[in-house]
Amino acid sequence: MKRPKKQRQQALQDSIKENPFVTDEELSIIFDVSVQTIRLDRMELAIPELRERIKHVAVKTFEDEVKSLPIDEVIGEIIDIELDQKAISIFDVKPEHVFQRNQIARGHHLFAQANSLAVAVMNEDLALTVKSELQFLRPVRAGQRIVAKAEVIDNYPEKNRAFVKVTSSVEQQTVFIGTFEMYRMTEQSEGDVK
Repeated sequence: MKRPKKQRQQALQDSIKENPFVTDEELSIIFDVSVQTIRLDRMELAIPELRERIKHVAVKTFEDEVKSLPIDEVIGEIIDIELDQKAISIFDVKPEHVFQRNQIARGHHLFAQANSLAVAVMNEDLALTVKSELQFLRPVRAGQRIVAKAEVIDNYPEKNRAFVKVTSSVEQQTVFIGTFEMYRMTEQSEGDVK
């Protein structure tokens, strides 16, 4: 059902705020309107096109914010992070990331993106993965962009543990879910990995 213009524009702003990488084509499907209507709404709301939104996000670097590993060891590009809260990264699947026979991305690339994001979101100098539960839900192919969103869902400082859920999607479709139990080393806990 089509929404009134004001409602649609408010929902459009919320959608783009939540996922700055959503395309006009995807938004037209979500709101059941034409791509031209989405473009007009964006112009009225002074929301730049996708390419400009990506450039704006990419200008900010997170090298000084990530504590638990060097930023160049994160698989994918971090575009947003709030330590001990949440983080987002993007990973463009290239031909070298897929099986030659079927052009489907190797699973370890999806895992590496999600796991390194789970480590990066920890607000500690050292964070290690203790355990993970993984679900590969859909194949990802060369040329697609994976958007991974990490969220710290539980935190137990007295046990030096945190749980991070990472949901990865391609074009709004969930392709991977990982839940990571993380060990975080504080000054008090150094040398006490159990």
